Amino acid sequence: MILGLTGKNGSGKTEVSEYLQKRGFEYHSLSDEIREEIRRRGQEINRERLIEVGNELRAKYGPAVLVERILQTMERSRHYVIDSIRNPSEIDLLKSRADFTLLALEADPAIRFDRCRKRGRENAASTLEQFIEEEARELSSDNPADQQLIATRQRADVVVNNDGTLEELHHRLEEVLVPLMSRFVRPTWDEYFMNIAKVVATRSNCMKRQVAAVIVKDRRIISTGYNGTPRGAKNCNEGGCPRCNSLAESGTALEECLCSHGEENAITQAAYHGISVKGSTIYTTYSPCILCTKMIINSGIVEVVYNQDYPLNEQAMALMKECGIVVRRLKV
Repeated sequence: MILGLTGKNGSGKTEVSEYLQKRGFEYHSLSDEIREEIRRRGQEINRERLIEVGNELRAKYGPAVLVERILQTMERSRHYVIDSIRNPSEIDLLKSRADFTLLALEADPAIRFDRCRKRGRENAASTLEQFIEEEARELSSDNPADQQLIATRQRADVVVNNDGTLEELHHRLEEVLVPLMSRFVRPTWDEYFMNIAKVVATRSNCMKRQVAAVIVKDRRIISTGYNGTPRGAKNCNEGGCPRCNSLAESGTALEECLCSHGEENAITQAAYHGISVKGSTIYTTYSPCILCTKMIINSGIVEVVYNQDYPLNEQAMALMKECGIVVRRLKV
């Protein structure tokens, strides 16, 4: 999951980030992205400069630029915490992912001021009045590229009050985090196998089209195949197939094509290794052609799940229907 943190200065975002890091979350801060930009410019880092440069970056590269930079480094298999979210456009980008939750932290201004004063970070305000006055500039703006903490807070999925002790904060986090961490989205079995087929397709050496298939029985992959020239022959993209390398028009010069199709290779690979495909399901990135359809039927495969339609495929579809093959389209 990705857990985003928003809140006013001194509300406890740093403490929550440290708590999460100790529990396996990888930490990222939008403010650190701004600090790095200020360092590159050789300028002094202070609160005023952080606001100015952050607004400048959002105005120049888009309101969500800081989030875009961080998302490029993330993998779906890990938990992340993103600190210092201050603009609704940043939330819009993050909420396009099903694994994102925005957590807002709140605390009394006097308590927050005291925390910031003790932290002594980047020319912090010396009085509560100054603290509140400086903070007011961050709360809202007519410029969509500026910080807008009020609008950001309104988009929060979860709100945690942090007026008390660290122990109380940790207890509140435990109450909200366990339900959140247990609701991650898993792919269906169909999506799982079709996505694997799409990865297999990246191994194709065919210059025309990358196609692949995986054969599954009892939710276990028993064979894979991608399109390309036969075993031992020069790869298509190395000049091995005269049709593909002559840039023949679609549907022409098929007799010159030396590439085997993904379904064909998946079936023959199973035969090569002595594995029966009878009663199995084949997941293929394109619906089968007539040649592959005949191989599917005669090999005992009982179900075809495909991602995209193959051109000129009416005859193959009619034949599979006549022979009792279950055919389903799954667009992923």
